[in-house]
Amino acid sequence: MTTLLQRAQQEGTPLIDGETVTFVWAGENPPQLIGDFTYWEWGDGPRNLTEAESGVWTYSLSLPPDAYIEYIYVRGEDRLPDPFNKRRITNGMGKMNAHFAMPDCKHTDLVKHAPGVPAGTVTQHQIKGAFTIANGSRPVYLYKPPTDEPVPLLFVLDGKDYFARAKLPIIVDNLIAQGRIPPIALAGPQHGGRARFIEYLCSDATIAFLGREVLKVAQENLNLIDIEKNPGAYGILGASMGGLMALYTGLRVPEIFGRVISQSGAFGFDLSGKDTVIYDLVRNAPPRPIKLWMDVGRYEWLITANRKMRHTLTEKGYDFTYREYNGGHNYTFWRDEVAHGLETVFQK
Repeated sequence: MTTLLQRAQQEGTPLIDGETVTFVWAGENPPQLIGDFTYWEWGDGPRNLTEAESGVWTYSLSLPPDAYIEYIYVRGEDRLPDPFNKRRITNGMGKMNAHFAMPDCKHTDLVKHAPGVPAGTVTQHQIKGAFTIANGSRPVYLYKPPTDEPVPLLFVLDGKDYFARAKLPIIVDNLIAQGRIPPIALAGPQHGGRARFIEYLCSDATIAFLGREVLKVAQENLNLIDIEKNPGAYGILGASMGGLMALYTGLRVPEIFGRVISQSGAFGFDLSGKDTVIYDLVRNAPPRPIKLWMDVGRYEWLITANRKMRHTLTEKGYDFTYREYNGGHNYTFWRDEVAHGLETVFQK
């Protein structure tokens, strides 16, 4: 009879039997387990392993057949890799997570160039002397689609991350080639490091930076449609704090940022027991003329806040698209979902 340890050594972990997932640790003094399914450090605490065989410790849970999960073992402040799982991915904050996918999880194939697909051009620029952002200097990544015609512009918050980790330029290349969206340009300013939280927490200074400095660089280097003649034709995309800032920007300046993609928006911050100002914009102002896509994972701590924002927008009469998926707070699923958002807000 094959033991749990033998299965872990042969198959890798976690062990997947139908919808049951089993994590396996061998040795004394087992660590604890955190991941998307615990809402990481923001949930109800790490999971303890139990001894299933002599010196073999396990933790089991049930997951949907299409789920994608990231996790790590912890012992105190130390993060420990899973010795039976060689799959590693960055968490974007200088650390690595283990990950796995359930049998029915299908990641997007849009991150690879299909044969014969024309590729757009990516360039990097530096904005210096901007008083609307921390440190007064910021890299901006531009994507020019493979066309000479004037195109709308999508502002991409956390631009370096979306360009490199989510492969956004390649996704846009493929969507254009497949006729699923019209050609669009991208302008992706990178965040301000430790200042990111401040810049993205409903900041009018950030809107000024986008509408003045970033737009100026984009207009100098890209062939864009005239926004004054096409109000609301540009868009904005962001994830987490960027997802909050994307919706806030669309609500504040819909005549420019009329197409909004908010991924895992961080709508849950309260200020001394009060909602952030974005709720006041939704509740107390007439509905803004924006095309809106929202998505969020069922295994992330922001699911409740996104459901609250969905309810608030619905009560106010907004027409928008909202989707939940069986994943967590990571670029893997933001990458997989962003094409749906692009198709929704940039319909041909």
